[in-house]
This record gives sequence, structure tokens and C-alpha cells, in this order.
Amino acid sequence: MTAFCALLAFDVRLSFRRGADTMVVVGFFLLTVFLFSLAFRGDTALLARIAPGLVWVTALLAAMLALDRLFLADFEDGSLDQLLLSEIPLELVVLAKAAAHWITTGLPLIAAAPALALVLNMNGAGLAHLVLSLLLGTPTLTLIGTIGAALTLGARRGGVLISLLVLPLYIPVLIFGVGVVTAAIDGMDASVPIMALGGFLLGALALAPLASAAALRQAAR
Repeated sequence: MTAFCALLAFDVRLSFRRGADTMVVVGFFLLTVFLFSLAFRGDTALLARIAPGLVWVTALLAAMLALDRLFLADFEDGSLDQLLLSEIPLELVVLAKAAAHWITTGLPLIAAAPALALVLNMNGAGLAHLVLSLLLGTPTLTLIGTIGAALTLGARRGGVLISLLVLPLYIPVLIFGVGVVTAAIDGMDASVPIMALGGFLLGALALAPLASAAALRQAAR
């Protein structure tokens, strides 16, 4: 755990020093939602109806922007080879990388979501459940993204390949994430989609590090 925490802290510090990835992700999220709010400014009722899906789809696409850099720097400078030779399980390395990616991209998205939801005329119940759904869903998106990033490591146009690989796997998370918010807005019980998102997160925590570690070992050969 000491090695895990050290690797996590190092990656978080490195990401914040660069800053570009976080700024691009948050900037894309803010600008896209703001443009939609301008496009539908004459119909606030319609804007409120599409708000859950709009925020979730935009957050999903924004989170994908930095996926191709999850392992790329370590692969290019030889750090990945050192990690493979170290005593730290590679699955733990993947978890640390995923956690650092979520802290530097997922958390800023969640922090920005309430303000954007208000711009989209979302009510208070929907706002609270939007934050909850993103807290459960965005880590799952990151963990699934590690599989795509590991499989496309070293490939040309890796960002496009990652999108093709992970987007089909993102669909269930998107459906239930929007379902949580929609149920809350409509005054219905949102416990089922919330439990589904929790199940997806637990499944991703168990399976994604194993799959990503296997792909990284293959890429390093």
C-alpha cells in the first residue's frame, strides 16, 4: 500500500504540474454544455428534459480525451519496463494510474457538473442525484478506459482506437447514470439504477486491473 500511495501521489503531482489534460477535459465539458444551453435557450422545458443525458454524454466524452495518456509516458520513457520488473503487482500499478486519472479528470468534472446542471434548468433532486451518479459512474469509466489504453499502447492513432474499444462498454454506465437522474426528477425510486452503477463499479474494480495488466505485459514484450 505504501508503494501504491507513493505512485498515486507521484502521478497526481505530475498531472497537476502539466495541467493541460485537466484543462482540456474540463474546458471541453464546460464549453459543450454551454453551447447546448445557448442552442436551446428559447425552450427551457426541453433543455431541462435533456439535461441528464446531455451532462452525462458530455462528461463521458470529456473523460475519454485523456485516456490515451494513461500509460503512454511510462511506455515511452521506459518507466513501464521498470514497473514490470519491480515487486509491485502490475494490477496495483494500474489501479494507482486509474485513481490518479480520476482525481485529475473525473473529480473536476463532478465539481463542475452542479453549476452546469443549474444552467440547464435542472431541479434540486436531479442535481443531487446527478452528482451521486457521476461519483459512481466516472470511476467505472476510468477503469474501463485503462483496458482500452493498455490494449492500444504504442499503436498509431491510439486515441481513435480507444474510443472504438471502450464506447460500447460505456453504454450500460451511461444508461443507468442517466436513469438515476431521470428517476429523481420524475419523483420515482432511483435505488435500482444506483445499485446497478455500484455493481458496475465493483465489477470494474475486480476485472479491469487484471485485463489492463495483461495487456501492458503484452505491449512491453
